[in-house]
Amino acid sequence: MQITTEQRSQIEASIRDKYRKVASSAAGLFRYPTGQAGLDGQGYAPQWLKHLPPAVRECFCGVGNPFSMGLPAKGQAVLDVGCGCGVDTLVAAGLVGETGRAVGVEMSTDMLATARLNAQAAGAENVEFAEGSAERLPFEGASFDLLISSGVYNLVIDKQAALTEAFRVLKPGGSIQIADQMLTGPAPMSPGDAVASWFT
Repeated sequence: MQITTEQRSQIEASIRDKYRKVASSAAGLFRYPTGQAGLDGQGYAPQWLKHLPPAVRECFCGVGNPFSMGLPAKGQAVLDVGCGCGVDTLVAAGLVGETGRAVGVEMSTDMLATARLNAQAAGAENVEFAEGSAERLPFEGASFDLLISSGVYNLVIDKQAALTEAFRVLKPGGSIQIADQMLTGPAPMSPGDAVASWFT
C-alpha cells in the first residue's frame, strides 16, 4: 500500500501528538497496564529495576518485554529504537554495566526530553539519547551488539527501510529483540483507511 507524502505527514503528526501527552503521563493512554503494573505484568525482574526511581518506572508504557528473549552481556552496546521515556534503555544500561553503553533513539522531542530527565534521576552515566527514527538511524554501521524495541515497529511507515537500518547498525553476529503488536483483524483496504486507523 502506497502512502503519500501528505499521509505520511498526517501519521507522523498523530504519533507526535499522542506521545506529547505520554511524555507527561502514560496513565490512561493505553489499552494495557503501564508504569510499575506494566513492568510487573511483562515480567521485568526486580533486580533489573533497582536503580530506577519509582517516578521513572511509572513512565513505562511498553507493549512487551524485549529482555525476555535474552539479556545483554556486560560491556555490550545496546540500541533501543523508539526508546520513549527511556525505561528499557535504562534497564539495558544497568545490565551492560559501566563498561557497556545503552543508547536510545526517539522521534518525539517531548519523550526525548523525559528520557534525559529519567537518566539523570537514575544516575545513569553509560546512557545517551539521540533524536531520530527507525527508518533513519543516526549511527554508523556495525555499532551495536543488540537492538531492542517495544511497540515501535508497528507504527513505522516504511518497515522495510527500518529493518534494513536495524541490520546496518548491528555488529556482525548482533541480535534483534523486538516486542510489538500485530493486527489480527482485517487490514485497512485503502491508504485513507490506514491513516485513520494507524493506532488501531
